[in-house]
Amino acid sequence: MVALFIHLSDIHFGQEKDGGLIVTNDDAKKRLLDDAAAEIAKLGTNASGIIVTGDIAYSAKYEEYLKAGQWLDQLADRVGCNRLDIQMVPGNHDIDRGAITPVMKFHLDAIREHGDKMLDMLLDDDGQREALYERFAAYRDFSSGYGCDLDVGGVYSADVAVTVAPGRTVRFVRLNSALICSRKDDKGELILGARQRVFDAIDGEEMVVLVHHPLSWLQDSDEAARYFRSRARVIISGHEHFPSLDIDCVEERCDLLMLAAGATAPDDVDEKYTYKYNILGFDWDEAEDALAVTINPRTWDPEMKRFERDAAFLEERSERNVLGSPHFRKGVVSVAPMLSGMEQPPHPQAVANPVTGSTEADLTMPNGVRMVRLRFFRDLPEERRRRILVELDVIPADLTDRLDHTVEQRFFAKLVAQGRLDKLSAAIDAAILEQKTGES
Repeated sequence: MVALFIHLSDIHFGQEKDGGLIVTNDDAKKRLLDDAAAEIAKLGTNASGIIVTGDIAYSAKYEEYLKAGQWLDQLADRVGCNRLDIQMVPGNHDIDRGAITPVMKFHLDAIREHGDKMLDMLLDDDGQREALYERFAAYRDFSSGYGCDLDVGGVYSADVAVTVAPGRTVRFVRLNSALICSRKDDKGELILGARQRVFDAIDGEEMVVLVHHPLSWLQDSDEAARYFRSRARVIISGHEHFPSLDIDCVEERCDLLMLAAGATAPDDVDEKYTYKYNILGFDWDEAEDALAVTINPRTWDPEMKRFERDAAFLEERSERNVLGSPHFRKGVVSVAPMLSGMEQPPHPQAVANPVTGSTEADLTMPNGVRMVRLRFFRDLPEERRRRILVELDVIPADLTDRLDHTVEQRFFAKLVAQGRLDKLSAAIDAAILEQKTGES
């Protein structure tokens, strides 16, 4: 059973500074929709989801994420996956540089100088921790709509998984490599921190790490690599706008595949950098009891102005890579057979994380609730969400304190628990209509 994902990185909504570039980039994004739909259709199935490894926006503004959400909706519809089945991690362009105050810059510089010790001190303090994440305000709203909340404790998220065979699961681990990004970051300056570097391996599961920056951009890259080499099977990154693929033989029958993505919308299109994306397949190789990763790299054809197979990238590389998978081999194979006499379900079943107990993506949440959450946090700016909370008597109209993202999440959960989802949905409809009317 192959789980298929459209993999995007560095989409950079809002980067264009002139009308001509807007038209050119918009056209490439339209052609990507056509190409992805055609490639998935050739396989006679639907995509299981979409993966975005950072830099969704360019300046981390609400308007940029609004456009990104509309385009991602179209992509999900074209490749046959649920609009909710989108995973993402933040990149350096998903931070608001305007929110980097002199005090915050001092803290970020101190983290670079002192490493984990200073980072942990800030994360352990409620006020400092929220200030650290203030740079991600618009991204947090956008990503939380999809259930890809940033863990403000500085911890990784690993709450999305797909079953590729009985007793064999692929789990996605989301990391925030932009946590200490500032206005300009040099290679080797960034830090993941121990809370993200360390995650547990699970028998029967192989981990796929999603992160924006390649490990070479991290101060703690060596220590992170030591954990990843033994506990992860795949690392997927972006940021450098140029694709690469390496398979590291960690030890006998244990491999680590490292895939760096090209940019879906690079800053400039030239002989080296152009529009790129991937179609990735994850399945179980029965003969080796191993994870197999299939890569269909797509690149822009400057002559025909459309996407095609990236033959240069695949030169001397195999499209399907069977990886030594020790955690698959440690798992107990279920005696329950896979479905026979019929096609496998197009969306592999999500399973809960027994290690972290994470519920932020909450794939067990009814789709109706998840869709309302998506529209509330992704499609509405902060002031309109606040107005709705006042209208529904969740907060008083004279409240002057700003609601941080965590508090808003609690109020949303409260409305759901009270059985007021319909009223909330109607209020969102009205706010979006008002917003569109005001724009026209």
